[in-house]
Amino acid sequence: MTGGPLVVLVGPMGSGKSTVGALLAERLGVPYRDTDADIVAAQGREISDLFVDEGEPYFRELERQAVAAAVAEHTGVLALGGGAVLDEGTRSLLAGLPVAYLSMDVEEAVRRVGLGAARPLLAVNPRRQWRELMEARRPLYTEVARVVVATDDRTPEEVAQAVLDALELKDV
Repeated sequence: MTGGPLVVLVGPMGSGKSTVGALLAERLGVPYRDTDADIVAAQGREISDLFVDEGEPYFRELERQAVAAAVAEHTGVLALGGGAVLDEGTRSLLAGLPVAYLSMDVEEAVRRVGLGAARPLLAVNPRRQWRELMEARRPLYTEVARVVVATDDRTPEEVAQAVLDALELKDV
C-alpha cells in the first residue's frame, strides 16, 4: 500500500478501538492516532460537551473533517469515533483501506461502557439505545470493513492479534 493508514479501526463506543489501536501501533512500530482525540485537542472540549453545547450535527461535521485529515495524513494505526461511518463521504474515503470492524454484543457493551458513563447518545435507556444505534450502524461498519473481529470475551491483546492475523500484518 502506498500511503494512508496501515490499519483503520471502526466500531461502536466501548469496542476497544483506542486500546487495541495503541497496542497495534506499538506492535507494528508505527504511530497511533484517534480522530476523537484530534477533535478534543482542536476544540479544547470533551466530545460530550460538544454534543450538549453545539449539537450532534456540529460534532459530526468536525468528525467528518477530522477523519478526512487523518486518512490523508496518517500512515500508522487510526481509530475512528463510533459514529464516523454515518457520513457517506467518510465511508467513501475508507473504501479500499485496511479497515477492521471491532464488534461486540450489547451485554459486552454494557459491561465495558457502563450505564452511567458520559456517553451523550446513551443518556436514556442505554441498552435499548445501544441496540438501536447498532441496528443503524452495523451495516455501515460492515460496508467499510475488510475484516470483522469480535471483541467479546477477548483481552485487548487477543483482539490486537486477531486484527493482525485477519489483515495479514506482521508485528515488529
